[in-house]
Amino acid sequence: MFLIRFLYSRKVTNLIKKEYLNSSFIKKNTYSTFSSSKMALSPTDPNSFSRPDLVGVTHHHLKLTVNFEKNTLKGHVILDAERKNKTADSLILDVRNITLLSITNEKDNSKLDYSVGETVSFGSKLNIKLPTESECEDGKTRYKIKIEYETSSKATALQWLDPKQTSGKKYPYLFSQCQAIHARSMIPCQDTPSIKSTYSAEITTPNWATTLMSALHDGVENVGNDMKLSKFHQPVPIPSYLIAIAVGDLVSKKVGPRSSVWSERELIEQSAFEFSETDTMLRTAEEICGPYVWGVYDLLVLPPSFAFGGMENPCITFVTPTLLAGDRSLASVIAHEISHSWTGNLVTNANFEHFWLNEGFTMFIEYKIDGRMFGEKQRQFNALMGLSELRDAIKSLSKTPELTKLVINLDGIDPDDAFSTVPYMKGHTFLYYLEELLGGPQDFEAFLRDYFKTFKYRSIVTSDWKNYLYKYFSNKTQILDSVDWDSWLNKPGMPPVIPNYNKDLLNACIELAEKWINWDEKTAVPFEKSDVNNLSASQREQFITVLFENNATLSIKKLEKMQEIYDFDSVQNCDIKFIWIRLALKSRWEPKVTEALDFVSKYGRMKYLRPIYRDLYEWKEMRQRAIDNYLKTKDQMMFVTAEMVKKDLHLD
Repeated sequence: MFLIRFLYSRKVTNLIKKEYLNSSFIKKNTYSTFSSSKMALSPTDPNSFSRPDLVGVTHHHLKLTVNFEKNTLKGHVILDAERKNKTADSLILDVRNITLLSITNEKDNSKLDYSVGETVSFGSKLNIKLPTESECEDGKTRYKIKIEYETSSKATALQWLDPKQTSGKKYPYLFSQCQAIHARSMIPCQDTPSIKSTYSAEITTPNWATTLMSALHDGVENVGNDMKLSKFHQPVPIPSYLIAIAVGDLVSKKVGPRSSVWSERELIEQSAFEFSETDTMLRTAEEICGPYVWGVYDLLVLPPSFAFGGMENPCITFVTPTLLAGDRSLASVIAHEISHSWTGNLVTNANFEHFWLNEGFTMFIEYKIDGRMFGEKQRQFNALMGLSELRDAIKSLSKTPELTKLVINLDGIDPDDAFSTVPYMKGHTFLYYLEELLGGPQDFEAFLRDYFKTFKYRSIVTSDWKNYLYKYFSNKTQILDSVDWDSWLNKPGMPPVIPNYNKDLLNACIELAEKWINWDEKTAVPFEKSDVNNLSASQREQFITVLFENNATLSIKKLEKMQEIYDFDSVQNCDIKFIWIRLALKSRWEPKVTEALDFVSKYGRMKYLRPIYRDLYEWKEMRQRAIDNYLKTKDQMMFVTAEMVKKDLHLD
């Protein structure tokens, strides 16, 4: 999800940033009688029109009907809003391809004037004239604004699946993905993480369907005509990108006192086995981070088109079925999503220029959980593997090095186009470096717990965190002053310091890889199955990664012998299968192209699709096959996946 994309011209961007546009740039909605000559971006978020600093939304109440025939959500949202600036006379929201039916004052049902601005890459500005009368409490001015609307069948937040795309093949399926700025296509909202709100929901669906949301479930009732109503509430304030919904033929199974796993029934037993360590991970995270505030921690295993390893929606983490390796070897993704309960969900980046505050901290906690559960060597091995991914990401971003900084500039850039391993692993490396510098895990984990407690329910930027770090470690100011802050935060490329990680587990991978690289094919074969049987799944993956990253290209004969001995074709672990395919493509092993195309057609996870499609594009003789396969399967992908692979294949 990481190539720069200017979907609207720099000229338009500059006009917006100056905050004044010609009135012709405002497209008035049919129902609107209010107009404005301004169309300004938020001063604190380059990817939002909303102005929560003037009037902020404090609660959303959704009442929506899921229509699988039209692939739409239709109904209304009631926004509780609070005026923060006495001169403000409008509530400003983000929308994207939403049909607005009416906007009224919930208090007396009177119509409110509104306007919808010109559509640019990340949507439009919805400006709602506030009612003259409002509810006043404790000197605060509050409003209830009701917006009747219908989503587009092409809403970028929503993935609609035909029955044939599901495991059961009987019923359709819906799931959402609102991060980074897609909530505005599902709900008229202030689609910026700089503000958080609670929400409640009433969702009407066919009787056969189960509805899940990133909230606590309040029950189900029949409403006639083979329809039912599911109710939810989320009492903890969250940013808009964490509002989530999934509707399908789903079943569940308990995997812990606070956790159930949900999936289609065909995958439920496998999913329950794979994620049986969830409660151990959750309790370990609490030891590191402090109390878990969200009540329940459930998992939903989505269909294969889901673009990510996991999405940390509160109360219900969405995960890819590619984690179902059969041996729990990929379950550490759950440790990552659990960590987000503190790093991202509880304390949130105020905009996506500071995304590393979400993801760097989350990688740091994830690896700590792995270290507690599987040993400190595993934690450090994970960090070394992450550095390999970071080098690959920085190499792929050589034409846009500014996007390899920890704190980036998103003026004119969709956050989806600025997504990579960089904030994850460069952020983790920075925090590991600081932990060593400031006294080790015991001291630094005490800081983390205090940091989460201090900033919980808030959205912050990097300077907030840095200032608090100085405040907490006020007795170590001289040490903090020795940190090259500018290089870590503002300069592109690899981290300025690479910690001295323990390499014991990595060395075993390197030694085996070098043995294959140096083997003279004319001599006897010195390899046997036990070479990899003695390695963990992550070590096997890293062994192949070392071969892939080596400057030398293995001969096809060596790869054929490797397959004969180790049988990587049969592994269920998708991470191993993925890097094995990439190694084959690097060596131009032509029979593996069909396998590669089958793999990217089956799974929609961007971690796999983008590198494989890029590899095939670089192989000129296979370029057209890759393009043809993409064109055939793109409608099965999530919006963001299709757009990013389109960029990788230079099809703009």
